[in-house]
Amino acid sequence: MDKLLEVSNLDVKFRLDGGSIFDAVKGISFDIPRNATVALVGESGSGKSVSAMSIVRLLPAEQAIISPKSKISFNGTDLLTLPDADMRQIRGKDISVIFQEPMTSLNPVFTCGDQISEVLRLHMGMTPKQAWARAEELMNEVGIPNPKLRMQSYPHEMSGGQQQRVMIAMAIACEPKLLIADEPTTALDVTIQKQILDLIAKLQQSHHMSVLFITHDLAVVGEIADQVVVMQHGEIKESGEVRQIFEAPQHPYTKALLACRPNVESRPRRLPVIEDFMSEAGLRPEHHEQRRRGYEANDDIVLEVRNLSKLFQLKDGLFKKREVAAVKGASFKLARGKTLGLVGESGSGKTTVGLTLMRLHSASGGEVLFDGVDLLKLSEKEMMKYKRRIQIVFQNPYASLNPRFTVGQILLEPMKIHSIGKNEQERVQMAMALLKRVGMPEVSFYKYPHEFSGGQRQRIAIARCLTMKPDVLICDESVSALDVSVQAQVLNLLQDLQDEYRMSYIFISHDLAVVKYISDQVMVMSNGEVVEVANADDIYLNPQQEYTRKLLGSIPKGWDGAKAA
Repeated sequence: MDKLLEVSNLDVKFRLDGGSIFDAVKGISFDIPRNATVALVGESGSGKSVSAMSIVRLLPAEQAIISPKSKISFNGTDLLTLPDADMRQIRGKDISVIFQEPMTSLNPVFTCGDQISEVLRLHMGMTPKQAWARAEELMNEVGIPNPKLRMQSYPHEMSGGQQQRVMIAMAIACEPKLLIADEPTTALDVTIQKQILDLIAKLQQSHHMSVLFITHDLAVVGEIADQVVVMQHGEIKESGEVRQIFEAPQHPYTKALLACRPNVESRPRRLPVIEDFMSEAGLRPEHHEQRRRGYEANDDIVLEVRNLSKLFQLKDGLFKKREVAAVKGASFKLARGKTLGLVGESGSGKTTVGLTLMRLHSASGGEVLFDGVDLLKLSEKEMMKYKRRIQIVFQNPYASLNPRFTVGQILLEPMKIHSIGKNEQERVQMAMALLKRVGMPEVSFYKYPHEFSGGQRQRIAIARCLTMKPDVLICDESVSALDVSVQAQVLNLLQDLQDEYRMSYIFISHDLAVVKYISDQVMVMSNGEVVEVANADDIYLNPQQEYTRKLLGSIPKGWDGAKAA
């Protein structure tokens, strides 16, 4: 097969503070054929993005050290030896990148139309008028509604999916030979994710370009890739055609990545994790035992929500205001020791429901009965004792932990506020025990949040909630941005805690496979309204509403689904 790009012996090191050296990529080699999609797969820290950024030479020159033995050949030209001016001609024109986070990749002070047309003026030599007209065509091609109007929109006025489409429009503007997509769908709803994946596949065919697709989700890989390269700790563990990787994986790490992600067909008592496959003992029998889920008639109801509504006042022009109904009369029940999954697209009202239950948003109407007491009618002083009993784990562990506090201070602060423990010594002992309970070493007590990975920070956030010994824990997209292996660890931890303490969870997520795994009952929301509520198995086997069927139909089906199609 004709090769567009050849990576040979790529070795990248980084200079760290203090003069130490970190090996990020260790002499890897792989090829990207013409008109094909190659998936680069692995966990955070495996070297995927470093490898991709080496191709376009976007690594920081002060820290990155690329071995002189490394070679990246694009159409017969070694990119690593090109002068900067020549590389700028290739970057953006022949090789384009879709970055993971569009909100930080798009310039907030320029309209989307300006940013797309700038690429065309720089690389294609178009006049401003020609570039503007072509940019509008590109917006239409990537499926942005009303492109003429949206050309004038700023990035913050677009949804996450629309921002990603603008990034794709910029990336394909010059009809590149190679498109690098770096985790382009990680934080998107399943419906938007499917649209983006279908769009990339369609553009790959219509523009006859090659795609390097970077992800940690093998279910997505099975639907879009022709070839797969699996990376761990800066090394390639396995590579081959997608059929071979999915039907006959050779390396234990590849098998682990395939098994860690929950699927809608089964619900093992515990999800397998990487260590299960890398150890000599292999999988334990408990991974094959299935867990029963569902609400029952005699369940003890700990939280009942009746006709909850939330209106937001937004500015409309200089003097006017308009009301937006984020939640419209939501009603549901949460049983003790059970999990209610909240699903829906972005803007459906899921997070607003969770924050309103916590009184982090003031409700516009309705009742929230916690053990028969309406939380919405309590004074701030009366609410204090209930704040101990209902806690929330936020989506972003990087933003929800105070960077100036050590982990010890983060855990001890809520105990002091709520007078938990007789003295400081007892509180420290409790904090140490909680760290151990969530799988963190005791030395973590003395470290700061920036010294931990995303998965470890989420464990610390869960430990902070557990200091209150809550009855109800609201998990707001708490595993959505984690690697599949770390996600499995956190889901197992949540399940262990529920089994031990009979905690009730409200699990908010756009990942329907994860919701199916952990939920007893599922509530589907759309445009602030509850569309459907049913036991998890029932809603997946026999959805009653068209919107629910649309959500379920968007779940990545992996290689089996792609093969069946």
